[in-house]
Amino acid sequence: MRFKAVLILLVLFAVGVFGQEREENEPKEKRKPPVFHEVSNKDVVTSVFPDAVKVEKVNEYWYGILNAENKAIGFAMSSVPFCKDVKGYNDLTPVMIITDKNWVILKVAILSNWETLGYIRKLTKKGFFDLWVGKSIKEAKAVKPDGFTGATLTVKAVTKNVDFLLTNGVTKLPKKK
Repeated sequence: MRFKAVLILLVLFAVGVFGQEREENEPKEKRKPPVFHEVSNKDVVTSVFPDAVKVEKVNEYWYGILNAENKAIGFAMSSVPFCKDVKGYNDLTPVMIITDKNWVILKVAILSNWETLGYIRKLTKKGFFDLWVGKSIKEAKAVKPDGFTGATLTVKAVTKNVDFLLTNGVTKLPKKK
């Protein structure tokens, strides 16, 4: 009896862990239709800076995050206008990177997307989006995500978006006010 219970648990674990890889190999016509998950840029920003009242474009990569006194409290970059060819399991996987005024990453978030919500939740729970948090944008370039099974295409696409922003954003840092 104990052996059967262990066997059943192993099978359930394998199905859960390797489910997306199996689905990735299925023809698109056999897959369930994807569902769009809308993520508010404002909600992402205010989750880090609750006192943010305004986001202002600084240059082609950076946005300043301002408080009620019109003082910069942090910065943000979005891959939306740039990474239109970077696709995850279902479609585009745009990200936003939020930093403090010293270019230390406070948050990496996936924006509106068609990815499987269960896999995004698993990645969040496993700390995937936190891999870059606490690092300067220069230090964050060295992060190489590994070992996130079950959402391989999503991980690769999000990582490409983050790498693009880090590589290009570091060359156009806004002046601190």
